[in-house]
Amino acid sequence: MEKIAVLTSGGDAPGMNAAIRAVVRSSIYNNVRVLSVKDGFTGLINAQIEEMNLSSVADIIHRGGTILKTTRSEEFKTEEGQRKAMNVIKVLGIDGIVIIGGGGSLKGAKVLNSLGIPTIGIPGTIDNDLGYTDYTIGFDTSVNTVVDAISKIRETSISHGRANIIEVMGRDCGNIALFAGLASGAESIILPEMEFSIDEVCRKLLRGRNRGKLHSIIILTEGVGDPIKISDEIKEKTGIETRATILGHIQRGGSPTAFDRILASKMGAKAVELLIQGAKNRAIGMRGKDIIDMDLDEALSIEGSFDIDSYELANVLSI
Repeated sequence: MEKIAVLTSGGDAPGMNAAIRAVVRSSIYNNVRVLSVKDGFTGLINAQIEEMNLSSVADIIHRGGTILKTTRSEEFKTEEGQRKAMNVIKVLGIDGIVIIGGGGSLKGAKVLNSLGIPTIGIPGTIDNDLGYTDYTIGFDTSVNTVVDAISKIRETSISHGRANIIEVMGRDCGNIALFAGLASGAESIILPEMEFSIDEVCRKLLRGRNRGKLHSIIILTEGVGDPIKISDEIKEKTGIETRATILGHIQRGGSPTAFDRILASKMGAKAVELLIQGAKNRAIGMRGKDIIDMDLDEALSIEGSFDIDSYELANVLSI
């Protein structure tokens, strides 16, 4: 293993830079040259590649986003795109690749491995929706960003005696909504994993108002329902003024938490260690306190399990 490349792909996540830094510096420490690939798999196809040194990753551990940039490459999904990528890999003499991203990115890593280049996947996604690992890089930061936003919205909500619906990211996974809602004492948490009743949401709001509660927070996972329509329906049924806030891409930005920086650093170093040892087609993860690795195919086959205990606890505490 003389030359390793690293790329980030898919949606950006706070902590990706910390992982890049760990890959670069661990490689150099072990006398392995390291290349950066810009713009994910698109950059691999177009040979947007340059050699990295210690200074290349100086002062980035605290920065959000990814210094390597990222795209979602449709071309790489084609045989022609994959052929171009492999030609670049062979011409540059790349011996192994570390890919940082979500489920789609890890599938890309699996493709490259099947074509003959050893790959290691590092889970970087704010959704925490990969079943084989307890945590993905960026999730903790995103939850803390949402909690901070909720705290600010709560202050103005109290001043006006309003209910607020706050839409967070997640698509088919409600982890951000669940963890942020539990940490913020939300009255209702609306998730794709659980059916919800607008009448039950309204009953909770009315119970709170009747005991003198000055505000109410409802967390909604994107795609489960229209926050504007839900807020209008709540106002119509309860008479409580209800506003909707869509947090959007603020959840992807910001300086990563200490947890995400440490997690990313450990995963990046582990990826380099595995490549040097001759491993291939591996996914890095976290189980309990341990950094683990497992076969990529096996990792991608494990479905995420919904944390029903935390959901039920949130319901108990929001009576």
